[in-house]
Amino acid sequence: MNFLSPQTMVKNTSTKIKPDYSLFLLRLIILIITAAVIMFIYAVPGTLGELADMRTGIAVFTVVLILVFYIRKTDEWERAIVLRFGKFRRIRGPGLFFLLPVADRIAQIVDMRIRVSDFSTQKTLTGDSVTVDVDAICFWLVWDPQKAVLEVENYVDAVLLSSKTALRNSISSHDLSTFLERSDIIEKQIQEEVDRKTTEWGITVLHIEITDIQLPEALQDSLSRKAQAEREKMGRILLAEAEIEIAKKLEEAISIYAKNEGAMKLKILTILNEGLKAGNSMMLVPNTITEELKTKDIFGLTALNELKKQKGENK
Repeated sequence: MNFLSPQTMVKNTSTKIKPDYSLFLLRLIILIITAAVIMFIYAVPGTLGELADMRTGIAVFTVVLILVFYIRKTDEWERAIVLRFGKFRRIRGPGLFFLLPVADRIAQIVDMRIRVSDFSTQKTLTGDSVTVDVDAICFWLVWDPQKAVLEVENYVDAVLLSSKTALRNSISSHDLSTFLERSDIIEKQIQEEVDRKTTEWGITVLHIEITDIQLPEALQDSLSRKAQAEREKMGRILLAEAEIEIAKKLEEAISIYAKNEGAMKLKILTILNEGLKAGNSMMLVPNTITEELKTKDIFGLTALNELKKQKGENK
């Protein structure tokens, strides 16, 4: 066993082991200082080296070597479960701490941060007998590392299996339409059910999110056609409502024009003006309008005809 290894020597099933060079350097510095002090004692006359032989120095260095190996360190978000002769002793960390040689050992290092774990169910029947595959994620954290390690063999698997079981039960007790339209109700129900179990283990489930619902292909086609029909229905309803609003406004306009003859004539002229602006080469105008325009000579047509007659007479 290499005590100077930069990696933590304890197997950790809850967190990924990363190199810890600071602890490696600390151990190395302590050993170098110890070796330098021993060499100084034996090299300088008049010191304790005259009273002891080289075997004593080797023994001292060996003891320091063993003690250095039992210096441990955890990060801010980690807690170490320390056992002494197989019985729970205490929770240590974060930072540096010392283990009693031979008697103490670290059973597990627990990550206290919020974790995200994904889980899924395969081929589960809904309340209306539809086969679905549901994927979800679980947000959870450990608030009591002692309970999580001592009362559950593998608390990570326990949380995931409990979440999967709760998800299956929720799928079986609800129709497909509830899953598709009110997934928040399903998520809340699963979260509460799982949290009731995990609280006894020192674990809290914060939130459950359903990320994907996979339906049979035939059912997807049926739902797609249904959704398309619903969209067409809504489009026609909106168009009919728009027609009703337009009809109401036209009815109001007709009543106003019927009471005000001048406004009606201005409207007629506005329509003709817009047509002329558009550059139309031909316009269809009712006889009643043209007769009225002739009598009032709105566009100067009478004057124009008289000018043409005078030119013809002069010729």
